[in-house]
Amino acid sequence: MQVHSQLMLVGQIGQSQLIPVENRLDCRSGRFRLQVVTPMSHSQTSLRGYITVTVITASLAAASALAFSLPVWAMFVGWIAFFTRGLTTRSTIENLGCVWLGLGVGALAALTISALALVLSVSVALPLVVFVVALIVVGLRGLPVLNNLLGYFLGLVAWFAAHLEPSLENVAHLAGAGTIGSVAGWISHFIPCRVLKTA
Repeated sequence: MQVHSQLMLVGQIGQSQLIPVENRLDCRSGRFRLQVVTPMSHSQTSLRGYITVTVITASLAAASALAFSLPVWAMFVGWIAFFTRGLTTRSTIENLGCVWLGLGVGALAALTISALALVLSVSVALPLVVFVVALIVVGLRGLPVLNNLLGYFLGLVAWFAAHLEPSLENVAHLAGAGTIGSVAGWISHFIPCRVLKTA
């Protein structure tokens, strides 16, 4: 049995923070694990330093995407993926992997829609393929790893928003942009947490 909940805390100055809490209870062994991931607070890091690191990181990530002829908006899809779950190095890799897989599923879905549209009308092929893709993606959330449903949907959205022809090259193109974004998200989170806190 797994229990997922959110805990609301009220700070000393009247601010509230939502803190994701993951509880895992194994009913047979009676073991219980509680994991709390807290956002940065002003007491841990300088707000000015956090903003400075984030703005500089975003600018460098956008410049990097442009330098590699990658879409800047797709870079921000990777940045969003970083913040969907975990805020650790491992979850960064898993979240990005889900985006990559979502891109691949999107490309396969586009190919399938094109093929079925020749036999059926697009008005039949599109909902049919969306139904099957949704079943597959929602089913993947039960995997022990790479189970970030939001990551999969971010990849799907990025694929269809790009309006590219289905190919490995185009999937890699968007995956590269997403990778830059996830790395930038990681930097914007960990530099303030680890460097500015000790400065």
